[in-house]
Amino acid sequence: VQLQAYGGGLVQDGDSLRLSCAASGRTSSSYAMGWFRQAPGKEREFVAAISRSGGITSYADSVKGRFTISRNNAKNTVYLQMNSLKPEDTAVYYCAASSSYGEPGPKMPYNYWGQGTQVTVSS
Repeated sequence: VQLQAYGGGLVQDGDSLRLSCAASGRTSSSYAMGWFRQAPGKEREFVAAISRSGGITSYADSVKGRFTISRNNAKNTVYLQMNSLKPEDTAVYYCAASSSYGEPGPKMPYNYWGQGTQVTVSS
């Protein structure tokens, strides 16, 4: 499966942004999906994950209550709605797909990665 993330941009503190991740090749419903981010000089970190059906989600504590992951399997697309953005959310955001059947989250092995999309939040 090939993943294409898009929707990043430059926003101000408190703004909202929605990222999308389009899957091609094998249908996205065959995979659990996740979002990760990497800020300059920092390691990549888990942001959110969603099960194949969309019924189970998980979030990093730093984004819980502000970000929402969702998916539309008919469109082979996964979304990350980001509200109340903060400057510390500035990073390159990556989507990833996992063929594992475990609980979606940071410990799940992710087999496929998309290119990143830059999110910059100015104060």
